[in-house]
Parts: sequence; C-alpha cells; structure tokens
Amino acid sequence: MTNKSHEADVAFIKALAELLRDNDLTELQVKREYGEDDSLDVVVSRQVAAMAAPVQVAMPAAAPAAAAPAAAPAAPAAEAAEDPASHPGAVPSPMVGTAYLQAEPGAPSFISVGQQVKEGDTLLIIEAMKTMNHIPAPKAGTVKRILVEDGAAVEFGTPLAIVE
Repeated sequence: MTNKSHEADVAFIKALAELLRDNDLTELQVKREYGEDDSLDVVVSRQVAAMAAPVQVAMPAAAPAAAAPAAAPAAPAAEAAEDPASHPGAVPSPMVGTAYLQAEPGAPSFISVGQQVKEGDTLLIIEAMKTMNHIPAPKAGTVKRILVEDGAAVEFGTPLAIVE
C-alpha cells in the first residue's frame, strides 16, 4: 500500500468517525474494495454514556433461559431482574465482537460458575476484526455468573461475567 493510499484510508476513517458522531450512531461497519485481493474493512464504534445501561445484550439472553421449562430455578430469575452491569463484580466487554468461552470448538471452557480465578486469568476470548483478544480477570475471586453465551455478539460495556 502506498503512502498516498494510507493517507486516503486515514481520511476515510476520520470521515466515518465524524458521520458516526454527527448522526448519533454507535457503530458503522464498511468494507472498501480496491481490487481482487485488496480491501479495507473498517468498524468504527463508540459507547454513548446515556445509552450504555439500557442497551444490554445479557438481558435478552436471560429471558430465554427463564422461559426454558424446568431449566432455570427461581433464584436465577430473581437475579436476572437486577441489572448485571451495575454489579460491583461485573466484568465489562472492552470492545465490540464475538465472545467465545473456549479456545477452540471442543476445548474445555476457560471458566465455569463457582470456579476460582486469579487476577489476569483468561475469562473468555472476544474476536474483533479477525483478532482473538483474551479478556483477563480484573481481580482474583469466584466466578458467580457467566452472562454471555459462546458465540454471542457483544457490544462495548456489555457485562460478560461476574467475579466476586
């Protein structure tokens, strides 16, 4: 890629960021084709503080679990009523992407409910722009809840798990 092409890409990304801000959007995804084997994939996203609490991926995921016959006892249903993002042990997603609970299909999960973790242990992986990002435990403790399903799409700030 030439320097001129690089400068054009930077200007394009800045224009996307302005479009995101000016239209009060939270995410834009664009693929720019240059040729057969040359393209630019861009995802520009931001978190709006006022929208962060009401927009939760974990809340809709909790509803099907509560609706499943005999799969969810009354205690988790009561916990689902409270906002997991406001829990002091909540581990928020640092990025937009796809959450994976194990390193590869068929491998054991990084964490399970009731498991003891040390600060820095991998809780899960978030794939963003074809990059696997390990999400570390922010503190030592016990995994109380896992709030995302394997392969689920997550937004920036979505609570992933609760570690106490």
